[in-house]
Formats: sequence, structure tokens, C-alpha cells
Amino acid sequence: MKRFIFLLLLASLICTVGCATTKDLQRVRGDFDRQISALKEEDAGIREDIAKLSETQASLQKSQAEMRADITEMRDGIQSLKGMNEGLEGLRKDMAAIRERLDNVSLKINFMENFLEIGKRENHSEVDKTGKAALKNAVKGKTDKESAYALAYETFKEGKYEKARVEFQNFLKQYPDSEYSDNAQFWIGESFYFETKYEKAILEYEKVVKNYPKGSKVPYALLKQGLSFLNLGDKSSARLIIQQIIKQYPNTNQATIARAKLIEIK
Repeated sequence: MKRFIFLLLLASLICTVGCATTKDLQRVRGDFDRQISALKEEDAGIREDIAKLSETQASLQKSQAEMRADITEMRDGIQSLKGMNEGLEGLRKDMAAIRERLDNVSLKINFMENFLEIGKRENHSEVDKTGKAALKNAVKGKTDKESAYALAYETFKEGKYEKARVEFQNFLKQYPDSEYSDNAQFWIGESFYFETKYEKAILEYEKVVKNYPKGSKVPYALLKQGLSFLNLGDKSSARLIIQQIIKQYPNTNQATIARAKLIEIK
């Protein structure tokens, strides 16, 4: 641009002084033409660059719009995930509540089975109908062993756990190897369990397993021993005992409860 101005001034100067020849004018004109061509090329290049920049800008704007759309979609996805998580959390709570109800029902069945089994041996239906007075009359025709056990069990049913415990312990001292001994030992453990004295309950349940390994109360004692460990926060010991129940007594209600508990403590 500066050169073009210089040539223009030079041409004006030549014309002014009147000394310019035709050859000089042609040379100046040729320079002008070359400068104009160069300027046109430069202008074309600039226009091309502007066009490219416009395309780039349009592409960037498009990418920005797509990114905004992706961000919006991601936000929607996050909200959807939050909703799913809330739904899953609600489902977990519902499942936990159902599992707890199932455990309670199973425990009640377990407890009722204990009562029913003892009832078969001792004919407690008559006792339940007529009360304590009838119990004393009912045991008159029984042996001392049966009477002692029936009275201790009735005390347990009344919720007098400490007294029942003493009566069962006295029974075991007198009759350590009777058909009722494993039951008596189990109810001693239960008396501690219902008093939330879980350490003592565990020890008493262990006596059922060791002293009466062939008795019917072993799976019951193992289950309550596992639950006692859980109540004490000892998940490792509880897990071992629960796995033992599932392995040794797979088709019992105790195994059903054990499987549910095993899922909870994993």
C-alpha cells in the first residue's frame, strides 16, 4: 500500500514537472496494474479466509448447540438416574420390611413348633384350657419327672424366666438324660435370650448342641445361637453358625430363616 502511494505521488510529480516520457508513463501504468492485481488477489484471499472463518464459526456454533443438547440430555439422564436410585432405595426398604416380616413369621412358626412338639409329649392342651389349677391336677397322674418338667415349662410360658430357669436347672440335676432334658436345656437358653442376656444364652444353647447332639432341639439351638451373635454385633460367628444350619438341616424352617439372615449379613 505504501509503495502504491509512492508511485502515485511519483506519477503526479512527473506529470507536474512535464518531464515524463511515454515510456515512463507506461512503466508506471504497468506498476499500477501489477499492484492492482496483487491487491485483488489479496482481497480474494481475505474473502476466502473470511468464508472459511464463517464456516468454522458456523461449525463451532453447531458443535456448541450439540454440546448444549448433550448436556441437557445428560442432566435429564442424571435426574432419571436419581429417580431410579430413589426407586431402588424404596424397593430395598420394601424388601427389607418384607424380609423382616418373613423372619418374624418364621420365628413364630419356629416357636410354635417348639410348643407343639412339647405338647405332643405332655398333653398341654388340657393345661391351656383349665389353667394352673388344672395343671396340678393333670400332673398327678404323671411321673415326678413329667410333673417337674410340665410345671417348669408352665412357669416359662407365664414369662417368669428367672424362676423357670431355676426349675429347669433343678430338673436337669435330677433327670440329666431324660427325653425332656434337651428341651429343658433349650428353654434355659431361651430364658436368657428373652431377657436379652445374649452371651449367657449362647452358652446355654451350646450345651444343647454338645450334650444332646441327637436331640430335636439342636437346629433350634443353633439358630437362636446365631441370632444371639447377630444381636451382639458378631457377624462372623453368626455367619458360621448360620451356614452350619443350612448345611446340616437344609429342609427345615430353621434353614429357611438362616438363608434369609445370611443374605442380610453378607
